[in-house]
Amino acid sequence: MSGTLYVVGTPIGNLEDMSVRALKTLEQVDFIAAEDTRVTLKLLNHFEIKKPMISYHEHNAREKGADILSRLQSGENCAIVTDAGMPCISDPGEDLVRLCAENGIDTKVIPGPSAAISALALSGLSTSKFVFEGFLNPQKNARRDRLEQLKPETRTIIFYEAPHKLCDTLKAMYEVMGERKITLARELTKIYEEVVRTTLSEAIERYEQKPPKGEFVLVVEGIQQEEQSISFEQALELVRALVDKGEPLSKAAKDVARQTGLKKGELYSKFLEV
Repeated sequence: MSGTLYVVGTPIGNLEDMSVRALKTLEQVDFIAAEDTRVTLKLLNHFEIKKPMISYHEHNAREKGADILSRLQSGENCAIVTDAGMPCISDPGEDLVRLCAENGIDTKVIPGPSAAISALALSGLSTSKFVFEGFLNPQKNARRDRLEQLKPETRTIIFYEAPHKLCDTLKAMYEVMGERKITLARELTKIYEEVVRTTLSEAIERYEQKPPKGEFVLVVEGIQQEEQSISFEQALELVRALVDKGEPLSKAAKDVARQTGLKKGELYSKFLEV
């Protein structure tokens, strides 16, 4: 008889968030598949659990996945954990679950904390509909292309980002998506938990002056319906209003293009014609 794979959520910072069911599961399985065995060992030691572990991460998923499957097929039970939060979310654990599904292995979930959902709940933005993007591609052109695809998205969008890439990502978002509300959450459930509710332009200024620390969850407002449905003529009126206030035409066209999704060159040329 085959064993069972348990997908076990672990704390994202505060060890008191570890559930009773998760602890019982880790105590009862035959072995644990961990993203980083050193990180998981600290968790196990804290709760005085001794259990064999196998390293399972994006660089060895194919090889180790086959090993784990073989052990499950022989009747052993396995718990898969990530360094923090729910496995399989922006995590190679999804490959192991798929492998188990394809081979008829029973899989159960032991839910736990999620940085994405926690940040969304604290964001102050719409939570009724949202999409999770995880990490954007670090390559400039690929990142920009993905943001262009997300620009017309009306749902709240959730991203993960590392501190050393944060400013570049915020600038790319502003350049492609225009001004948006954004909530930046870091160190969730930890001593220095911080939640900043602001706009993209203000966030850029904030983190250029104060270098970011810690892993971030970015919760970005979806495009508003009025932005989506604006006509070209209405966009020209917005350009005119900015020019009347003394803003150079080139900058006015660029600002309105960011807000509406229309092309700066077309706004610029048509304004001159009119």
